Amino acid sequence: MGQVLLDKQDGVAVLTVDSVEVKNGLTPEMGRQLAGLCDEIDADSSIGAAVVRGAGGTFCSGADRRRWQPGSDQAEDSTFKQAGAVYGAFMRVGSLAVPTIAAVRGAAVGAGINLMLATDLRIVATNARILAGFLRIGLHPGGGFFTIAGRTAGREATSAMGLFSEEVNGTRAQEIGLAWRAVPDEDVEGLAMELAGRPAKDPELSRNAVRSFRTEMGPPGIGWDAALHFERATQMWSQRRRNSS
Repeated sequence: MGQVLLDKQDGVAVLTVDSVEVKNGLTPEMGRQLAGLCDEIDADSSIGAAVVRGAGGTFCSGADRRRWQPGSDQAEDSTFKQAGAVYGAFMRVGSLAVPTIAAVRGAAVGAGINLMLATDLRIVATNARILAGFLRIGLHPGGGFFTIAGRTAGREATSAMGLFSEEVNGTRAQEIGLAWRAVPDEDVEGLAMELAGRPAKDPELSRNAVRSFRTEMGPPGIGWDAALHFERATQMWSQRRRNSS
């Protein structure tokens, strides 16, 4: 029924969503597994960055529809908790103690776009298919989509994707600020690993830096004056640490 795999390479944790028969659709069990692997990453002080990817050349097609029961009582206790396990996994990725990169090949659809947006940075294939598509199938967006899309791509793009079901490819995603780089499909994961390798060289520093980044950028963000004071103590720590090494 699918699984999430964890590999560690030179200080970089690689999380792979592996359910290729349904284009890496997520089940509640996979959500819980993903959250547990995030705990493992946080507990390993040798890890300084993480890459999230999908197996078989596809990022994530959303929720595994074999487990989806449209029309059922979504407020029923067990059903509510199962959906919460998937949403909770996105938030757990978003709160990893290290900088995170999504390596997006193939499709990132529905819940898959939320997983992509949970990371700090996105590297996408030029021919990737990125689609929220909730309203297209008669569903309200979930997982905090409007908030995490808005902080990345802004109001206009979030409206286009979330309200009007616009699909974008990787090239367009880079143009609108939804991704940092759009590259040929075969280069996506290599570039993601190259970038992740930079902060991974100093895990302690990268963990402190990403904490400051997320606190200041939000949502909600904080003002420049507050950010100056917030950063100063950690910067002083890094200077003293560097001078004594």
